[in-house]
Amino acid sequence: MRILIVDDSSVVQAFFENLLREAGFTDIAQAKSAPEAFALLGIDNPTTHGPDIDLILMDVLLPDMDGIEACHRLKSHPRLRDIPVIIVTAVEDLDNLQVAFDAGALDYLTKPPNKTELIARIRSALRLKEEMDRRKAHESELLILTRQLAEANRELERLATSDALTGVANRRFFNQFLEIEWRQAVRTPHLHSVIMIDIDCFKAFNDTYGHQAGDECLKAVASALHQVIKRPMDLLARYGGEEFIVVLPDTGSEGALLLAEQMRQTVASLGIRHEASTAAATITVSIGVATTLPQQSITPEALIAEADRALYRAKDEGRNRIAVAGS
Repeated sequence: MRILIVDDSSVVQAFFENLLREAGFTDIAQAKSAPEAFALLGIDNPTTHGPDIDLILMDVLLPDMDGIEACHRLKSHPRLRDIPVIIVTAVEDLDNLQVAFDAGALDYLTKPPNKTELIARIRSALRLKEEMDRRKAHESELLILTRQLAEANRELERLATSDALTGVANRRFFNQFLEIEWRQAVRTPHLHSVIMIDIDCFKAFNDTYGHQAGDECLKAVASALHQVIKRPMDLLARYGGEEFIVVLPDTGSEGALLLAEQMRQTVASLGIRHEASTAAATITVSIGVATTLPQQSITPEALIAEADRALYRAKDEGRNRIAVAGS
């Protein structure tokens, strides 16, 4: 435990140092003024931490700045405020005593101090500092654990709502999202559209190039589809296998068809080789689009079914194309 003696008298400094060393305290620092103490502590230099001080014995009558003002400044410093300060003075003045406590001093002694009383108060102050350090260390550990827990929870939430392979939303999150959007649309009616997307001849791609290539293809297609979506309210999800689905709140059939065509072209522009496809020499997608005005009598599952039927019509008509429900 390191103790700092701040007194402009060399005699007094030597007196305190001798008493402290006799009591077993050997790590002692000294300063003759408040500015010298501040320099030692690194109070004015944010890049300098300064030595770890566990207790300060501060004289009241100091050159340049009195001990009470120095104590007040120390207690205003975030890094130094927890260091106990015992004010020492030759003047026994109750007014000084109250001012010292108001400035943040832990204790107050008059010169010359009684040796037994001085050592007892120093040990008491150091025990308090040690307990404060333990609590701060515990609080820091708790803060770190709290941050780690928050990060873990965020990661768990991401994993729970995202498809592990492609990183887009998973089907579970998509269903929850659509349910919430649907209820809101029923209260304040506005059109909703759904786009169903299927990678053409994907089984043949896996059989030809292997499942690792198939996984890379899925990730590339998901990324391409996601690039087309611009509005925060729109959601792309992996619906299952090689199928993706998009929900477009407040979007009519024309807007949905335009977005679907952009998606089809963006996937085609990837140029992923697919010699086993019956649709093209590269990876393509078939797309089904459905639009409705949500009502209590209509379920979101009914809209998805319409988009799914349109998708299968697009596949039956030759793939690498778009079909719109009801057209």
